[in-house]
Amino acid sequence: MAGTDNFLERLNERERDALVAVGRARRYERSRPIFHEGDSSNFVVVLERGRVKIVTTTATGSETLLSVRGPGSLVGEFAALDDSPRLATAVAIERVAALVVSADDFRQFLARHPRASAELVRTLVGRLRESDRRRVEFGAYDATRRLAAVLVDLASHETTHESHDVEIRLAQHELAAMIGASRESVARGLAALRAEGLVRTGRGTIVLADVEALRRVI
Repeated sequence: MAGTDNFLERLNERERDALVAVGRARRYERSRPIFHEGDSSNFVVVLERGRVKIVTTTATGSETLLSVRGPGSLVGEFAALDDSPRLATAVAIERVAALVVSADDFRQFLARHPRASAELVRTLVGRLRESDRRRVEFGAYDATRRLAAVLVDLASHETTHESHDVEIRLAQHELAAMIGASRESVARGLAALRAEGLVRTGRGTIVLADVEALRRVI
């Protein structure tokens, strides 16, 4: 099932073929940056396989995780809208296969395919709603419920899961940055979810044993 962030899957066959025709295939190994905060915005990335984390650096030099994007997602799409420097850094969490499209070619693609332009707007609106919902959760939920909500969101990037064994490759400090909590709070939340049999944890890896049951924690 396509999530609201899966731009590629919402395109029809003709639109996908046209987008592939103007892009070039790229591979990124795990932990490799795709672009850096402050870089010039001259290309858009369409993820085909693998996941990417979007991070920004605060004034104190610490790293804040803004989001995780999975297959079908656009990364760096503001390059299609203006020429401002990148607002964040994109880093491959795992091996990534992507389509890289120059900003000019992507704008021309949108001009030739109005329905794709509408899907881009839908993608951006969905991300704004996601941000608004996260702000509400920060005020209304305790750390464990915020953690469960983020894990369910991350599972939605997976296209093959039913209800079992979805692997999330993020460290506890990265999850802490996403939910606005301390690393210790994330550790306690994971321990509580683990005691309920909802997750299993390893070094830098969380396996969601039952996404639907985890959703009921929220």
